[in-house]
Amino acid sequence: MVGAYARLVEKRSLPRTAAFFDLDKTVIAKSSTLTFSKSFYQGGLISRRAALRTAYTQFVFLAGGADHDQMERMREYLSALCKGWNVQQVKEIVAETLHDLIDPIIYDEAASLIEEHHTAGRDVVIVSTSGAEVVEPIGELLGADRVVATRMVVGDDGCFTGEVEYYAYGPTKAEAIKELAASEGYDLARCYAYSDSATDIPMLESVGHPCAVNPDRALRREALAREWPVLVFNRPVRLKQRLPAFSMPPRPALVAAAAVGAAAATAGLVWYVSRRPGRRARRQCENFARI
Repeated sequence: MVGAYARLVEKRSLPRTAAFFDLDKTVIAKSSTLTFSKSFYQGGLISRRAALRTAYTQFVFLAGGADHDQMERMREYLSALCKGWNVQQVKEIVAETLHDLIDPIIYDEAASLIEEHHTAGRDVVIVSTSGAEVVEPIGELLGADRVVATRMVVGDDGCFTGEVEYYAYGPTKAEAIKELAASEGYDLARCYAYSDSATDIPMLESVGHPCAVNPDRALRREALAREWPVLVFNRPVRLKQRLPAFSMPPRPALVAAAAVGAAAATAGLVWYVSRRPGRRARRQCENFARI
């Protein structure tokens, strides 16, 4: 990678260091979980009404994101929505669509930055509020060394119970980073972190080299006040276009991509849409219905 992004990455990596990346709107151009809503509608897991509302919520998310209170209400709603979903069914749907849906929306700049950190000898860790079943295969696709993601409880019947085992959000992300640093020997003062959202300020301020990527208004203000670098990623590109020899992981590896993320996205954003009606939103939903 060349240019301003490359200059942000030091070429020294002793003692051991890592680069921590948020996922949605930082590494990929959309919400990793909401992106699967159409596939879940086609697979019969969500209704047409929910699919239309989710399409609008994706629009709202891309336009400005969601604040802390909205995210908390989304979490409660998604827990109820995904209760009883068969995990294997969701995995099969996601396994068939992961490549087509996620590969085209990976930011070229983010992929290059990940490569740059690996070249410098750093571990790359994806830290996302989305579900582990979605984040883990995306992390594998990107060549990440580890992932931190939300986990939901699966019952003995193979279905989601509706309970959240671990919620990777806000201060919890910073706690996870500190725990990883303790177990892996990372020197956080020399580590890097990247995010688009003000809700990730605790994660950003826990490292010595925080960077705001496509920041929301609150994070932009904070970054300018603290003199953090502000990066703009705007070139989604398929990995195969960047690396001609690149090949996707085999299908069995992709099967792990399943449900929690999609459940989380669909659930939370259905709630949000119900709180934010509007003509422009309805037009977005109508366009989704025609697809």
